[in-house]
Amino acid sequence: MDTYIQNAAGLLRELVSIQSFSGKEDPKSNFLTGYFSERGISIERIGNNLIVRQPHHDASRPTLMLNSHLDTVRPNTGYTFDPFNPPHSNSHVYGLGSNDAGASVVTLLQTFLYFYEKELPFNLLLALSAEEENSGPNGMSLLWQKLSGEVNMAIIGEPTGMRAAIAERGLLVIDGEAKGVSGHAARNEGVNALYIALEDIYTLRSIKFDKVSPTMGEVKLTVTQINAGIQHNVVPDRCNFVVDIRPTEMYTNGEIMDVLQPKVKSELKARSLTNRSSATPADHPLMQCVQQLGIESYTSPTTSDWMRVTCPAVKMGPGESERSHRPDEFVTIGELKQGIEGYVRFIKNLMK
Repeated sequence: MDTYIQNAAGLLRELVSIQSFSGKEDPKSNFLTGYFSERGISIERIGNNLIVRQPHHDASRPTLMLNSHLDTVRPNTGYTFDPFNPPHSNSHVYGLGSNDAGASVVTLLQTFLYFYEKELPFNLLLALSAEEENSGPNGMSLLWQKLSGEVNMAIIGEPTGMRAAIAERGLLVIDGEAKGVSGHAARNEGVNALYIALEDIYTLRSIKFDKVSPTMGEVKLTVTQINAGIQHNVVPDRCNFVVDIRPTEMYTNGEIMDVLQPKVKSELKARSLTNRSSATPADHPLMQCVQQLGIESYTSPTTSDWMRVTCPAVKMGPGESERSHRPDEFVTIGELKQGIEGYVRFIKNLMK
């Protein structure tokens, strides 16, 4: 097992040095294609997404997908070191994407290699996806068109401290636009679109959704941006605002839109209706493994590629979510060890 842990740390240091922003994962996909080829392992590539199967893959058996994503957000200005050439440490791996989700990528990859030649009662399939961070069309959405008829269950690798997210809120982003009539502020002319937007925002904040999820609670709605006006003495005729909504399984995104639009004067437009919430069936073998192994479970407030797959899944990986998208990102070698050992233990238990 120590070899797999050392290999994970070395591989992660190499991956961190390769820029892999959403939609521009080519260099990292190329590198990993070579990594597998050097080991005599066949790989299937769809765009920048990578699929690796065991040599004895049997279509008559169910398939467990091990998935994480290759892309990263762009580094923010708070880094105290080069995010692609971080300082070396024997106890940590630093750099952009080390925690989210490089640690999951390398530990799932090494776990896959650990079981690569072993015959299990199910197939293992490693899927490394692109465009997770920007919900792009050429990531898991594209990959799932290929895999949906093959994959029966999944482990989605994200930094959870190896806790098991057994449910995940969806995401609905709404652009609101209030329309008024421009006029001179000194003469009290026009219809102020900003005031219309503020009234609508107050209305949106006060809406209570009747259906409450037993695992996720209530739908969460937060207004996160607002913009209006061209100068101090002109009554704005347009005001734009953004609403961030974290749905539960009790409502589809379309149903939420149907609830909200009639209650406000502003025009509401959803950026996407496909980012649904997810939950693992209570009687599924994945849930049984979580319970039997005593793994702490929770409902995740953040989204992942889980929302783009239609099979039962759990979200679990090394690292911590609060480090994601922050400066001086890191993961510890101990967390990589915890990840590989945790995944191996989980899969061995699932075999039973």
